[in-house]
Amino acid sequence: MKGYILLLLMALTYFTGYSQKGYEVGGMIGATNYYGDINPNFSLKGLGYSVCAIGRYNFNTRTSVRLDVGAGRFLGKDSFSENIYQKSRNLSFRTDFLDASLGFEFNFFPLVHGSRDKYFTPYVFGGLAFAYYNPRAELDGTWYALRPLGTEGQNKTSEYARVTAGMTYGIGFKVDFTYEWSLNIELSVRQMGSDYLDDVSTVYPNMVELAARRGDIAVQLSDRSGELGIDPIGEPGWQRGVDNNKDGYYSLRIGAVYYIGLLQCPALSRPRP
Repeated sequence: MKGYILLLLMALTYFTGYSQKGYEVGGMIGATNYYGDINPNFSLKGLGYSVCAIGRYNFNTRTSVRLDVGAGRFLGKDSFSENIYQKSRNLSFRTDFLDASLGFEFNFFPLVHGSRDKYFTPYVFGGLAFAYYNPRAELDGTWYALRPLGTEGQNKTSEYARVTAGMTYGIGFKVDFTYEWSLNIELSVRQMGSDYLDDVSTVYPNMVELAARRGDIAVQLSDRSGELGIDPIGEPGWQRGVDNNKDGYYSLRIGAVYYIGLLQCPALSRPRP
């Protein structure tokens, strides 16, 4: 529904006002936070980072199409939680990611580069997103990629995909400080189509079978409750994650954007002869 509202607003404003077509390019940097099975309550204890390059094509002073390409890292630990089950589960991970998104942007106020009174605006955006992700976990000082270990009993060649698609949406604020340059601050959300950004989704596997297929490291990283000095909780078929809620992450970033274009005033109507 949010996407339909955004598209409607853009359609209503596409042919209104004078045009200021042109391209914008820039970069942003900030903090990123993951939410999912290991962080279901949006805790900020595991903040990561991200950087991105952004490009826009402005149709007019209100609407534009935008492309983002970024990279970063987010992480999660059950030890951050106050939930007793999560603390006992004792899983953790970090994911380095590459992502890209393509979508539309709508300015609440007309933005005219070089204007003295139309030089700032809040904005919203939405579109499609794609991400490459690679969850890892640390054991005895070594970081292991979790996908090849099949920690939930996946057969070889049946592991979750390395790339996932999803939706992106967010809000921001932009303000010109010269004709060409503007400061942009935005909060963007990536709601992805995978539940494995953290390597946690369904149930514990049979550990004997897992050891035979993937080795002892896979068993140790599948059920880490024994590291706390308690009996391991990873019985076959017992809940390890919740697979009906997909994972995602959000970023708060700030950056500078450069405008490339010329102000185009509307054509004057000629009087009829």
